[in-house]
Amino acid sequence: MNIELRSASGRHPAALAAAPAALRALDLHVAAGEQAAVIGPSGAGKTTLLHLMACALAPAAGSIELDGRDPWRLPRRELQRLRGRLFLAPQVPPLPPRQRVVTAVLAGRLPRIGLWQALRSLFYPTGIAQADAALARFDMADKLFARVDRLSGGERQRVGLARGLLSEAQLVLVDEPLSALDPARAGQALDTLTQWARDSGATLVATLHDVPLALQHFPRIIGLRDGLLAFDLPTAQVTPALLRELYAQEPAQAGVLDEGPAEAAPVVMHCR
Repeated sequence: MNIELRSASGRHPAALAAAPAALRALDLHVAAGEQAAVIGPSGAGKTTLLHLMACALAPAAGSIELDGRDPWRLPRRELQRLRGRLFLAPQVPPLPPRQRVVTAVLAGRLPRIGLWQALRSLFYPTGIAQADAALARFDMADKLFARVDRLSGGERQRVGLARGLLSEAQLVLVDEPLSALDPARAGQALDTLTQWARDSGATLVATLHDVPLALQHFPRIIGLRDGLLAFDLPTAQVTPALLRELYAQEPAQAGVLDEGPAEAAPVVMHCR
């Protein structure tokens, strides 16, 4: 799916209507099938950007187009159909605590199945083999029938990502999908997610606090700071100097910005 933002501004989804825009006058193009990581300090506007792309938040100014169409000018039914082609994975997946993992993963298919089949699947899940295969790609197959409230935070995040694999979405947006994962699990999760996107031809945009992982797994890096676009470059052109400027006065990132060429940076996990 092709994404085009023109002078787009937006407020954080949890902000008051009178609050200043978290994202300001952003011009950005992401071509269908591209993979891009969005990095920047806390409060830079990363989550707001994903919500604009997901049609979950209307621009406060400017415009956004998905495959050449402004979603906010579409009839309600067309907007719902468009949203059915998207998958947004928030940092904390909205998984009902008493739900079984298999049901949570199969929920990724809901936009593509009818109401009756969706209701039936709550009691008699169909597609168990597909859910098992998706979970296995994140080393979670042994949790297929576990209850969500028995999972750790990292396991819940991996369930949320496994659900995305069954969505058949053309645009996949993931917001800090690694915050509860250890470095090994985080790298494996990104390997799985990016390979799936390549195989399916989906556009993938991920916000990440872990700069080395972003550089290691994504060919394009978008840097945001104070709601503005700081840079938008191929990964090989993202230098330590650019990163130091992006994270100025962000001491939690200092240890990953002075390790030589950006593409050779070590894998370090930073959690919030």
